[in-house]
Amino acid sequence: MSIISTREGVLAVSALSAGRISPGSPQQRDALLSRATHGKGCAAVLMIITWASILSVGQAQEITVQNETSAPVRITSGEIAALPHQKVSVDDHGKTIVFEGVPLRLVLEKAGVTFGEDLRGKRLSTCLLVEAADGYKVVFALPELDPAFTDRVILLADRADGHELDKQAGPFRIVVPGEKRMARCARQVIALKVVQVQ
Repeated sequence: MSIISTREGVLAVSALSAGRISPGSPQQRDALLSRATHGKGCAAVLMIITWASILSVGQAQEITVQNETSAPVRITSGEIAALPHQKVSVDDHGKTIVFEGVPLRLVLEKAGVTFGEDLRGKRLSTCLLVEAADGYKVVFALPELDPAFTDRVILLADRADGHELDKQAGPFRIVVPGEKRMARCARQVIALKVVQVQ
């Protein structure tokens, strides 16, 4: 076993834990893998497992919400789990799936976005831009999320058929009940941005 490479591996993991290397970044991946591959036996395996575990946790940590007037707000998966959840049944390519999640409006309100009587005049041209990890983007007009305008509830889902969303869909997915196509049901949602249409 290489003492130098093992020591470097421990330092790399320590740097990751301290936030000096962000989970999922090329810097983190290269740092940990280069140190792991120079080690031998158990040390190398342990470092790879540690890297995979931290990466998995990092992917599920938070979602960024940018409202109209202030700095972005980061909302953790724990905070979202604590919000009131609802269930909706959706036909996904001929298969009925029961999604559970938080009304998207509640997530936005937690970041300071206002609805109800405040949603009038120029704000009626305000939209929500949803961004996914792979760069996919979809848009909703804010009135589509407001119960004063519609009875339909659009969800930020974190569960499907009683289980957490898998890595292909989660940790968060948009679910739009009643739409004929699921093109706006973005997967792997990482950011919600409120934008004004000019």
